Amino acid sequence: MAESIEMQHVALREAASRPAADSALSGTALDRPDTAELPHVVIVGAGFGGLAAARALRTAKAHVTVIDRRNYHLFQPLLYQVATAALSPAEIAAPIRSILRDQKNTEVMLGRVTGVDLERRAVQLDEGRRELRYDYLIVATGARHAYFGHDDWEHYAPGLKKIEDATAIRHRILVAFEKAEAEEDAAERERLLTFLLVGGGPTGVEMAGAIAELAKMAIARDFRNIDPRSARILLIEAGPRLLPTFPERLSEFARRALERLGVEVLTGKAVEHVDAEGVIAAGERIGSRTVIWGAGVAASAAAKWLNADKDRAGRVKVAADLSLPGHPEVFVVGDTALTLDAKGNPVPGIAPAAKQAGKYVGTLIAARLSGRPAPGPFRYRHAGNLATIGRRAAVADFGWLRMSGYLAWWLWGVVHIFFLIGFRHRMTVALEWLWAYLTFQRGARLITGDLKL
Repeated sequence: MAESIEMQHVALREAASRPAADSALSGTALDRPDTAELPHVVIVGAGFGGLAAARALRTAKAHVTVIDRRNYHLFQPLLYQVATAALSPAEIAAPIRSILRDQKNTEVMLGRVTGVDLERRAVQLDEGRRELRYDYLIVATGARHAYFGHDDWEHYAPGLKKIEDATAIRHRILVAFEKAEAEEDAAERERLLTFLLVGGGPTGVEMAGAIAELAKMAIARDFRNIDPRSARILLIEAGPRLLPTFPERLSEFARRALERLGVEVLTGKAVEHVDAEGVIAAGERIGSRTVIWGAGVAASAAAKWLNADKDRAGRVKVAADLSLPGHPEVFVVGDTALTLDAKGNPVPGIAPAAKQAGKYVGTLIAARLSGRPAPGPFRYRHAGNLATIGRRAAVADFGWLRMSGYLAWWLWGVVHIFFLIGFRHRMTVALEWLWAYLTFQRGARLITGDLKL
């Protein structure tokens, strides 16, 4: 088997050394007419994994095409701050073309991938109306929220994966306060001022803390008929504790920190039903007009495109070098892939893991194209876990060092600012946070569209 795979790799290197004028069926970039003669590397997805792969190929003798259905790269870890009116979308997103504009061997294509023809080595776009040939393919299409067979719940309990999700949730939260201000029925006012977060992972914990701060500090004195500080924020987790990937001591710190902010933490309670009136959890009806989902994720449709083996979450089962078994020219990285660490455990679906995988695959392809020895199997290096719990409180787990409280909060902020793309974004986010810290105010409290939940 190993000998067969090595023969395939040799064949790929030989193919890469030959002209590939027919590789890309779409046009190449106008300012790089010579790239049609180079091997074509197609990257689907411009998230953390896709961009890391593209950057690793910046000096490769290849024509690289990055395809995404949106024209921007999104810093997802700070989406919850858009959803809670702390930041605006432009502060955590950057145009893909701007990010890659100095990378001369790379072009960006706006399009929606709908399939892959492995035999013809072609990526299909826009329901088959266009296609793009490749010599190497990197699939980095991320994940979406999962409702465990209850997709109808999404209408009542949106998840948080893209800018549209964040702005829709922000709309719901702010409109809930506005409607409560004018509501005369006490029961309906209580439902409007009850905010439910489903899922005790980092998203749920960070959202719950941020909503509590918004209600009890930022807008506490802005209304006349209601007291926003009376808002009820509940965090519901089916498991026995919050932040299950963190050490138990840090999970307990997170719980206490949330409770100090006024958040009600309900563990060991599975959500059984979600509708317009709220949720049913462990047989109990909890009324709410604003339910936010953070309980699970599912991989993109990549496994279907590739006709690949997958796990229960839809992640593609990849080989040790992150290639698709039987297709050494196809790679899957990030949340879309089921990647195992040195102990045989699944690599977590976090940004650093996707970046490591993307960089590894880009380096591997560049080595093959140049005839250099390819790196060994992918090895994930866990840099640690971070989660913030509102103002001046966070938890950090680096294995060798575990922190909580004020110092962990500062570290969380520094790390997130550092990983933002672009100096401008780092400066604006830092200034927004400083302003919010000093004044308790949030600058992105805009309601757009119709006033409806």
